[in-house]
Amino acid sequence: MSEPTAVWFLLTPRYLALDFVGPAEALRMAIEEGAPFRLHIAGPERDCISSLGLQSRIDPLPSSLADGSLVILCGTANEEQDYATPAAATLVAWLRQHITPRVHLATVCSGALLAGMAGLLDGRSCTTHHSIIARLAAVAPAARVLDNRVFVEDGHIATSAGITTGMDLALALIERHAGPGIAASVARRMVLFSRRGGDDPQLSPWLAFRNHLHPAVHRAQDLIARDPARGWPVTALAERVHLSARHLTRLFREQAGLGIVEYQQRLRVALVQQLLEQGVSVERAAEGAGFASARDLRRVWAKFRSNSPAQCRI
Repeated sequence: MSEPTAVWFLLTPRYLALDFVGPAEALRMAIEEGAPFRLHIAGPERDCISSLGLQSRIDPLPSSLADGSLVILCGTANEEQDYATPAAATLVAWLRQHITPRVHLATVCSGALLAGMAGLLDGRSCTTHHSIIARLAAVAPAARVLDNRVFVEDGHIATSAGITTGMDLALALIERHAGPGIAASVARRMVLFSRRGGDDPQLSPWLAFRNHLHPAVHRAQDLIARDPARGWPVTALAERVHLSARHLTRLFREQAGLGIVEYQQRLRVALVQQLLEQGVSVERAAEGAGFASARDLRRVWAKFRSNSPAQCRI
C-alpha cells in the first residue's frame, strides 16, 4: 500500500481563520471518506494566533518534503503588516528552497503573495482576492495575474481568490488526488453541492447539479456517480431510493434541474474524457463508460462538448 499524501497547512501569525479551517475540514472529511491524506499544521512560529484571536501551538516548518506532498498557504488578516515580519520572511525563504515541481502548492487568498514573494508564480497564471490583485501583480510582475477567478491551476501550483473559495479549491484538490466520488461526498457533507470551478460557471459534472437538499435525489445521484457505466433504468434507481419511478423522475428534474438520462450521459462523457486523457482509445473509452459503440459515444458527446473525443487523447 502506498504512503498517504502529506498535506501541510502552513500558517503565519494572524492567519485568516476561514482560509484555514474551511479547506482543512474538507480534507479531514475526505480522509473519513477514504482519501489517502495525512494532515499537518506547521509554520515559522510555534505559537500562532489566528485572526479571531485563537492561539495554537503548531509544528515547525518541515526540513524536507516527500515527493507528491501538498503544501497549502493560508491568507492573513492584514497582509501589508503581517507579511512584513520576520516570520513571513522565514516562510518565503523556506518556500524558495522546498517547493519544487515534485511538490504541489496551493494558496488561499493572500497566501498567493507569499508564493509570489518566493518567485514561485513567475511565468504562471494565478489569482487572489479581488482586493489585492494589483498587489500580487506588483509582487510577482513575471506572473499572469487573473482577475475575477475562483481559482486557477497552472502546473503544480494552484491559487484561489480566498475566504470561501478556499473550499472550492479544496474540493478540486480532493477530486484530483482522491477521485470525484470522494469529492462529491465531501461536497454533500459540507452542503456545497453547487461547487464552483476555476472557470465558474463551468462546473465539474461529478459535482454539478447537487445544489439541492433532497436526500432521495442525492442518493440516486450517488448511485449513478459510483457506476456511471452501468445501465440504470429509472425503475431500478427508484427501487433503491424507495420511491416510485414516476415520483423520482419528477423530483430529479425539479431538484437537480435536468433529467436522469441527461445526468447519466454527462457523467459518462466525463468518464470517457478521463479515460481518453489516460491514453485509452476512443473505442475502448466508449466501452468502458457504458456506451454501445464509439458512434453512440460521439452522438452523446456532441450534446455537451464542442470538440471531438479524439481531441482529448494525450
